[in-house]
Formats: sequence, C-alpha cells, structure tokens
Amino acid sequence: MFWRSISRRCSRVLLQFSSRTLSSAPRPDAAVASAPPVLPRFDHQPKPYNGLSGDEILKKRQTFLGPSLFHYYQKPVNIVEGKMQYLYDENGKRYLDAFAGIVTVSCGHCHPDVVNSVVEQTKLLQHTTTIYLHHAIVEFAEALASKMPGNLKVVYFVNSGTEANELAMLMARLYSGNLGMVALRNAYHGGSAGTIGLTALSTWKYQIPQGEIHHVINPDPYRGVFGSNSDAYVKELKDHIDFGTPGKVAGFIAETFQGVGGAVELAPGYLKSAYEVIRKAGGVCIADEVQSGFGRTGSHYWGFETQGVIPDIVTMAKGIGNGLPLGAVVTTPEIAQVMSQKIQFNTFGGNPVCSAGGLAVLNVLDKERRQVHSADVGSHLLHRLRSLKQKYELIGDVRGRGLMVGVELVTDRKDKTPAKQETAFLFEKLKDLGVLVGKGGLHGNVFRIKPPMCFSKDDADFLVDAMDYAMSGM
Repeated sequence: MFWRSISRRCSRVLLQFSSRTLSSAPRPDAAVASAPPVLPRFDHQPKPYNGLSGDEILKKRQTFLGPSLFHYYQKPVNIVEGKMQYLYDENGKRYLDAFAGIVTVSCGHCHPDVVNSVVEQTKLLQHTTTIYLHHAIVEFAEALASKMPGNLKVVYFVNSGTEANELAMLMARLYSGNLGMVALRNAYHGGSAGTIGLTALSTWKYQIPQGEIHHVINPDPYRGVFGSNSDAYVKELKDHIDFGTPGKVAGFIAETFQGVGGAVELAPGYLKSAYEVIRKAGGVCIADEVQSGFGRTGSHYWGFETQGVIPDIVTMAKGIGNGLPLGAVVTTPEIAQVMSQKIQFNTFGGNPVCSAGGLAVLNVLDKERRQVHSADVGSHLLHRLRSLKQKYELIGDVRGRGLMVGVELVTDRKDKTPAKQETAFLFEKLKDLGVLVGKGGLHGNVFRIKPPMCFSKDDADFLVDAMDYAMSGM
C-alpha cells in the first residue's frame, strides 16, 4: 500500500541524505543556524511511564491490527501524555504538536474544562438512547446552531467526519431526488465506501465502483491549471454538469481548505459561483468543515465564510470534540424534513459524554477567544514562514489562514517539481528537533501545520527556527 511504500522510500532517502546532506557545505547565500532551537518554557512535568515500550507496541500493532494502519517516522514516536500544545513520549521528551489540532484537538490536549465536563458526565451517565430525553444533547445542539449563519438550524450528531459526510450525501440525494454527487479532485471526505468515492486522492481511493460520483478540476491557486482564475474553474464545473450529468445533480461537496490535499485554499470567489451553478442544476451545496471550522482560520468562524457563501448542509468533526469521537451535520429545516419521512437514528450520536465535551469545547473557544488568537498567531507564523521562503529555494509555496497553514516544498520553483525526498528527510529531522508536523498533498511534499489553537507566538518562532535549522545544512 501507499504508506508502506512511503516508509520504505523514507529509509532510502535518509541513507542518501546522511551521506551527503548533513555533511555538505551550506549554500553561500544562506546563513546557517549555529545551534538547534530550544522549545519554549512550559510548566508541566509528565508522569513517569511504565507501560509498553514503543518497540513492543509496534510489534503488537503489526501482529493484531490491520496492515493498512500506517505510522509516521522511521522510528515511530510512542506518545504517552499530552498537555495543551505539547506531547510527551515514553522517555519524557517534549514535542511541539503542530499537527494534532487538525486531527482532533482544538482547545489543547487535556484542557481542564473539557476533561472536567467529560469526567463529571461520565460519573452520572455515560449513555442513553435518544429515544429518552437528556439535557446535554439539546444544550449542545442549541449552542452549535447559534454559531451557524442563515437558516442552518437543525443539527444531527454522529461519531466522525466520515459519518457526517455520508449523512450529508444521503440528505442531498433524498431532498433533490437525484443521485449525482459532484466533488473536487484532490479532496478528502472520509474512509467509508461512500465517502471514499467522493475522495479523489488516488492514494486513498479504492478501485471499486462508486456510482454517480463525478470529480471536477480542483481550483488550486498554486498548482491548478487555471491558477487563481475561479471563473475558468466554474466554467469547467458547468460544462461537466451540462454535458455529463444534466438534470441529475444531487449535491456538490467541497472543503474550503483542503486538508489531506495539502492545506489548499480554494481560488477566491470559486464557491460563490459554483454554488449558483449547482443550485440551478437542482442540487444542494455541502461544506465540509471537518478541518477548517471553529475559528481556526482566524478571519472567520467557518471556512466557507471566507468565500462569502452559506451552504445548504455543513459537516464537521475532529476539533468539535477535542479528541472525542464526535461529528455533526447542520442543515436547514426544509432539508431536515425529508429525513423525517423515514427513521434516521444513530446509537451513539449525541451521547451525553460527547455532548458534554462538545459543549465544553465551544465554551472554551469563546472564553479564551481562540478565533482572535488564531488570527494573531497565524499572521505571525505566516510572516515568518514567508521570510523563510525568501531564504530557501526549496520552499515553493506558503499558504493558509490563521492556524491552518501549508508549506509546499519543490526542487524547482518554476516547474514546481515536488521535493519528495527532501520533504521526507526534513520530516524526520523536525521530529528529532522536537516538532511534529503533518504531511499532505498528492505528492506528499506539503507540511501541514495545524496545531491546537492554544499555539503561541513563541511556539511559532520555535517551529520556524527548527525548519530553518533543518534546512540550513541542505
């Protein structure tokens, strides 16, 4: 599979680089950092760890877990504790977590308000079916609906982003009476049979018939065939509908910021025109906010707001629960009504523990003004990364908003040749320096920087300094 082949290639890359890169003289026009950067001071002492070692865990994973389960790094990190924006391994080494914000954590690892809400609710009642009444689910739904614009007022709770997108696709088809779903290339919408069909990244998509799912050109300002010309991308979408699926469009789904695809922000104005085309064709518009929601972009609470649109259906997960298995779909009363014609039920969706935790997350984000914080720190981070780009030709593009940032590495800026080997090497080097980032993009050459939203300017400086130090010897 793809990730195992990546792991093998990384081994070869490290051998190649160890013999030439670290010992080679730096470029004459680049100043070399004299010493590795030091993590910002943080007042937390991790508890001693006496559990299985990383080697033992890896062996058991290989024996008892599915072979498709991949891991990062040549020597995987055994993470045993987390506190806010930091993680600790089995030996007590501290890492700056510049990635788990997009994986699950919005408020910070083990935020006391969220932990206390979950613990207190667990002591009272862990689960009850929604056939009975419970205050936690309605309080959470009311708070979440209050964050939505327009007539997006009806909430469905599920357990993951995949489930949320599956339900949204079902809603679109039932409401429109059509089957055809339209998605973007380079997108990622989940791991189920249905959402894998929406996903156009070849490394994730299984070769099985999906049926009535169509992909249109990705409006990527950096790599897209039309650059930032949203009108050209929308014309291709319209032509696809007119000649490929006339009168059969159920819905259109898009991330405003493609996450797995490499932190790609769609061309300005694309969604506004695309939504008009889809609605005219009889379909509904779905915004996948699984990675970009809850103020992460800084400028807006929801990613779709950066494009000046209001979707018909919004899906969300990951940071919504700060690590809890929680997702949600929010739609209009008109679309929700079609679901009442049949039984729609989710055993654990909106259970008391997850609802209590989700409400605590919303309260923390408001109380600690995390949207404003993300805008401030993100602006600082992007400024420093763009300065770093001026220093290293290896950096082809720095993009993003707030604390949703991508750094794309290329070996040739003109041709935008993906720097696959260099990315793999630097990925390992950053881990050794104490920084955990993500990787993404079709070619695996984009650093995905999406930390918990308590990430500070000092953390941003350490991250950029670590990148500078890692690149300085190349």
